[in-house]
Amino acid sequence: MDEVLLRSLTPSVLGILVRRGADFAAAEDAVQDALVEAIRVWPADPPRDPKAWLVTVAWRKFLDATRTEAARRRREDLVDEEPAPGPATAVDDTLQLYFLCAHPSLTPSSAVALTLRAVGGLTTRQIAQAYLVPEATMAQRISRAKRTVASVRFDQPGDVATVLRVLYLVFNEGYSGDVDLAAEAIRLTRQLAAAIDHPEVAGLLALMLLHNARRASRTAPDGSLVPLAEQDRSRWDTASIAEGVEILQAALARDRLGEFQAQAAIAALHADAPTAEETDWVQIVEWYDELARLTDSPVVRLNRAVAVGEAEGPRAGLAALAALDDSLPRHTAVAAYLHERDGDLERAARLYVEAAEKAPNLAERAHLTRQAARLNARLRR
Repeated sequence: MDEVLLRSLTPSVLGILVRRGADFAAAEDAVQDALVEAIRVWPADPPRDPKAWLVTVAWRKFLDATRTEAARRRREDLVDEEPAPGPATAVDDTLQLYFLCAHPSLTPSSAVALTLRAVGGLTTRQIAQAYLVPEATMAQRISRAKRTVASVRFDQPGDVATVLRVLYLVFNEGYSGDVDLAAEAIRLTRQLAAAIDHPEVAGLLALMLLHNARRASRTAPDGSLVPLAEQDRSRWDTASIAEGVEILQAALARDRLGEFQAQAAIAALHADAPTAEETDWVQIVEWYDELARLTDSPVVRLNRAVAVGEAEGPRAGLAALAALDDSLPRHTAVAAYLHERDGDLERAARLYVEAAEKAPNLAERAHLTRQAARLNARLRR
């Protein structure tokens, strides 16, 4: 059973049902039922035209679900409109589905869940496992999201920036359960790049490829975090890096710079350095300046302070940090790192402990605690 094929066909099958007159929620349920049927039937009896098979079965599932007295007349009209069996239409509704699932009325978590169901073809169980929540909780979240977009016109223009933010949220979830969400986000972004010619879509795809290329080196065998400077660069995926850089260069050549292209440029400079010491921090600071102009994000300015500390020395980094709100996430961790670089080990150790207490997850907390312990051990010598 080719699950990747099933997932890739999901958007177009769903789009066909919607264009035939099914409301989005009912169509999405019918497509999911058809996918389950495909998993059961295809291994023993694979269809010659998988897409046409899914359309036929999903349409029948939809009709079965709407077989009530109140819907009888409309159902009969829909049956009359059903085309004869044969190859499925080549119209691709993937782009419209992206926009629908990233509708501004949805919360980010609901938009991500709906995108994974409707565009990604994942089951509710798979999405629930990936987010470490009960299946019933995820089912409720998806049902609410489908009700929210039920009245949205399928052909209305969408906001590319919103779609990209949703895909980036999917990517940053990483891996959990039996679904690799980073890989799934890359697959979905490739689909979007094939459906729309937009430099920021290319920029996001390049960014994902460049970040994911370093994935194998980000954690030690015991699961602990490995900082970028300490990663084994021989474990980086050079093919993904090369592809990401090529996609990024083509996007930048169009001279329509966006935040994902700028982020990808920073990631490319890290990937291009043979060693941490050879990183071109001066160019990275320049790209952070561009990114700050595009987003005016305090998190970007926080990362820029780290880059300034590397390019111009820790005191310059601390000066850049002083201009920022110290309640920012990871502000204390950055301060600890820069004070350590500046030789103030006692203050750095105290800040590492404080940063560990504020850490958003166990892995980061353990990493910061180890940094504090390392400096305290040095101070006791």
